[in-house]
Amino acid sequence: MLFPQSQLLLRNLNDLQGKVLLVEPMADDLAQELTRAGVDFSVYCTDAAVAKAFSRANACYFAARLETTDKFDTVVLFYPKSKEQLAFTLAELSAVLHTDSQIYLVGDNKGGIKSLVAHAAKFGLHAHKLDNAKHCLWFALTGLFAKPLPKQDFGRFKLSAQIAGVSKDLEFCSLPGVFNHGKLDAGTALLLQQLGHVQSGKVLDFACGAGIIGALLKLQQPAIELYATDICALAAASTTATLALNKLQGQVRCQDGLTADLPKFQHIVTNPPFHTGLKTDLSVAEIFISQCKQHLTSGGTLTLVANAHLPYAQWLQTAFGNVKELARQQGFVVYQSKFSG
Repeated sequence: MLFPQSQLLLRNLNDLQGKVLLVEPMADDLAQELTRAGVDFSVYCTDAAVAKAFSRANACYFAARLETTDKFDTVVLFYPKSKEQLAFTLAELSAVLHTDSQIYLVGDNKGGIKSLVAHAAKFGLHAHKLDNAKHCLWFALTGLFAKPLPKQDFGRFKLSAQIAGVSKDLEFCSLPGVFNHGKLDAGTALLLQQLGHVQSGKVLDFACGAGIIGALLKLQQPAIELYATDICALAAASTTATLALNKLQGQVRCQDGLTADLPKFQHIVTNPPFHTGLKTDLSVAEIFISQCKQHLTSGGTLTLVANAHLPYAQWLQTAFGNVKELARQQGFVVYQSKFSG
């Protein structure tokens, strides 16, 4: 399976000269196609599923930061979901370029790449459209070697939230590309109000983002043993920084879904993702819900927030045999299921 962005890249295969670096590609079969074509490629990505898909690359730099002394002749950047992340990633690329490096960007027409020319100009760079197919665009970008963007550090933000009826203030860290970067979204705010039952034991903040849920729970109940996971290295790094900033203890892992090496939890709490890239992908949440029982102790709970129109209640009932609606507001619903095994 190939996403349209990968198909457009293969259509422009002749542009991939010398040592090639793919930046934030999609989790598909592109690696196999490039290997068959004899392309000398490496990957820089912040997504655990992408890292797994590109394990056959010459090198896979799977981390929030691009740390290598290698230089690349061709760099292909898959246009990110946020313009803030574009600036962050371009800044990371400066160190791997040489005078003659060629940079290309590929992206879905609906993902913001149509405004690349104007956006690049704000950085003092020039973007030139080369191809248009598969509802995607292929651009060349020039000027980054001569005018590198400054590297970005964690943003530090403040919020106030109600958690189990108690108002809490939190200072947290976030990198561009993390879900709802620098803000407390309405769904998470509603979820926090329903977490009074989380008082002890091992607790998992799944899809932790910037670590807001886990940090507030730990501040509220210092005795809990906190774990936090996210598929995104930017999120895992942000959560680690948030916990450190607040002098809180917790285990943070960057991984795709629930893995066998995780312990059993008394509570799992989450505002789960339902997108893969730009596309709605409900299978992520459905698989997560179906696997949760294996990671809960007897009497353990799964509490999550979801958009009201999504079929989470049905999946929870199927998986656990029970589901309770705890709150409903602004198009969001908080559900809870208990494992009686």
